[in-house]
Amino acid sequence: MQPLRKADPSALAGYRLLGRLGAGGMGVVYLARSAGGSLAALKLIRAEHAADPGFRERFRREARAAERITGRWVVRVLGADPEAREPWLATEYVPGPSLAEAVGLHGALPEPTVRALGARLAAALADMHEAGLVHRDVKPGNVLLALDGPRLIDFGIARSAGATALTATDAMIGTPGFLAPEQARVAGAGEVGPPSDVFSLGCVLAYALTGERPFGTGAVAAVVYRTVHEEPDLADVPDTLLPLVTACLAKDPADRPTAAEVRAALGDADGPAGDWLPPGLPALIAQRSTRVLDLPVADPTVFTQEERPAGVSRRRILMAGSAAAVAGAGGLTAWLLTRTPGGTGTGTGGTGTPLATYTIGVLTDLSGPTKADGRGQERGIRLAVEEFNARADRPFDVRLRVEDDGGKPERAKAAALSLLKDPELVGVLGPTTAPTALAAGNELATRRMGLASVIADVPATQIGGQDTKQTYFQPRSLHDMMTIPFGRYLTAHGAVRTAVVEDRAAGRYSWYAVKSMNEYPPSGDKGGVVTSHPVEADSEDFGPAVRAALATDPQGVMFAGMSPRRAALCARALRDQGYRGPCGSVEYVLQPEFLTVAGPAAEGWYFGTGYVDPDLLPEARKFTAAYRKRWGLSGTTPVERFATEMYDATNWALQALRTAAANHAESVASGVINGLLQTPYEGIVKTYLARSARSRTTALLGLYLWQVKGGVPRFLGKFDEAAARGT
Repeated sequence: MQPLRKADPSALAGYRLLGRLGAGGMGVVYLARSAGGSLAALKLIRAEHAADPGFRERFRREARAAERITGRWVVRVLGADPEAREPWLATEYVPGPSLAEAVGLHGALPEPTVRALGARLAAALADMHEAGLVHRDVKPGNVLLALDGPRLIDFGIARSAGATALTATDAMIGTPGFLAPEQARVAGAGEVGPPSDVFSLGCVLAYALTGERPFGTGAVAAVVYRTVHEEPDLADVPDTLLPLVTACLAKDPADRPTAAEVRAALGDADGPAGDWLPPGLPALIAQRSTRVLDLPVADPTVFTQEERPAGVSRRRILMAGSAAAVAGAGGLTAWLLTRTPGGTGTGTGGTGTPLATYTIGVLTDLSGPTKADGRGQERGIRLAVEEFNARADRPFDVRLRVEDDGGKPERAKAAALSLLKDPELVGVLGPTTAPTALAAGNELATRRMGLASVIADVPATQIGGQDTKQTYFQPRSLHDMMTIPFGRYLTAHGAVRTAVVEDRAAGRYSWYAVKSMNEYPPSGDKGGVVTSHPVEADSEDFGPAVRAALATDPQGVMFAGMSPRRAALCARALRDQGYRGPCGSVEYVLQPEFLTVAGPAAEGWYFGTGYVDPDLLPEARKFTAAYRKRWGLSGTTPVERFATEMYDATNWALQALRTAAANHAESVASGVINGLLQTPYEGIVKTYLARSARSRTTALLGLYLWQVKGGVPRFLGKFDEAAARGT
């Protein structure tokens, strides 16, 4: 909440204004207190918009509709004046966070919480639909969380007053990413009925269960297109709720269940909510409620001097009145003041002072060709942030904003621009490819906003502004060095003759790999030699090149390329021509496609990578246990690759953020960059430090050796140690 400004009124329609809850182009939302002491969220519409007769009529009609809603799981309308010069509407104030904020801070919610959430929201919608009303903008930002259950807000009023309004004929109703296909098609209000709310509820349930929007993020046009024409991404929705969520998201409104049917499928919505929130969120609600008690109080209206009980100070009376007001708004504070909030955090850092909140952006591929790696990154980031937010001694809270670039540079650019609109943004993590890192990096660099990736490999000179101040961080070994692990293995085994199959479809990468192998051949101190045998980019016939390579009687064969499929064709050609010696390649190739296409020919191949298998690192035991518990994985399910590295990198960024906040940096985002540049971080996997501070020796610390055994990639360890063990 922000303080009142000089131009703001101090009172309105009998309400005393205490501060600003938010503002937009159509008006301002204030936190207000009535003469009786109850708190309200009061929306005041700007006079220039109210001068439009059509706008005022819509406001008048929708204010009347909102006053008809009286269910338990909605915020009640306390008063309104559509006829005033500046129309206003007051509703109950709930001091809890929105669902969007809760997921941003704490990640996906557990299934029991989502069932309780969904049942109560469905009950609220069912009551509305029975009254002949349609919400039309059900989204995480319009769901507030209280200790006794959620509250649905903005029943058409915000749409009249904000960017998601139906303010003109044929305007799109709703919020992209949570609106129904019939809303996205702008077919007119007639098609937007109760099934549209059910579709939006399905999106909200998917978001709460996974932490991701089912139709992704990015440019509005792209999200709307996917909503209308593509199926939602429900891969991480639990099987127990998948049929219901899928039914809610049917493209045809007639195929969706009713809100009442959704309520019945999720369970009882009328019983006591109990401890429905996961650890951490009750503490956040306590923080918000405590904040309200520190606000100025209105003059006492209950006791006069003569009526005041003996021995009771005015301060105690006012504090009691404030507590009662908050309890009346959400039924929260009286309970909170007599218990320790759930979870390990207090929401105040142990000082009694509300904590600042900073935003870390996550820009990664969650729906495109590298979505498996993107998911691993995003999960590693979430775990690190959730652990940080659960600490009682944390000096601030961290919120995540996730943008899905789909592996496409144009979406990465749009996502970066979207993230930059957040005034609390302090850094961005996660591109999965060089093109998306470049597209995002160039936009972020113009605002001196840090970007870090443990997957993408981008020469810093290709991102603008790096010559004056580094903003792009790549805490991984360069892809150009990925030939070193297999080369070291060959050296350890005394290989003197190495043949390289050069896949020219990889362009500069294969050329540079051949160059490096020639400059630093395996067993170079013993007269090691390297021969190269090219395959042109427009050919998939690896037979001639393999035949020429085997004519040199090699003791090892390296595939220099980036394509898993083409590497598999090379492996099959080597096997078909009888070669059974050691073969190797690089991280680019070690993908499921290589194993599938190569089949038995993949057996025994070695790969240099920049990621580990944390299950084989004793120091990662705590991390793997927490990761599997958080994401509901069995003990035999592998931790996604790059999850461990990004978990480390996030903690490195949090270390830098701590320093920047403690130093009261004028620009916290710049302070984070300085922290990354100046202070290394000792992670689970390795020591993390800025690329500008690296030497060739330190860069080698992030190289590892893998081998295909029994058709499955197996982690052998740090490349030099694995080679020395004689694997």
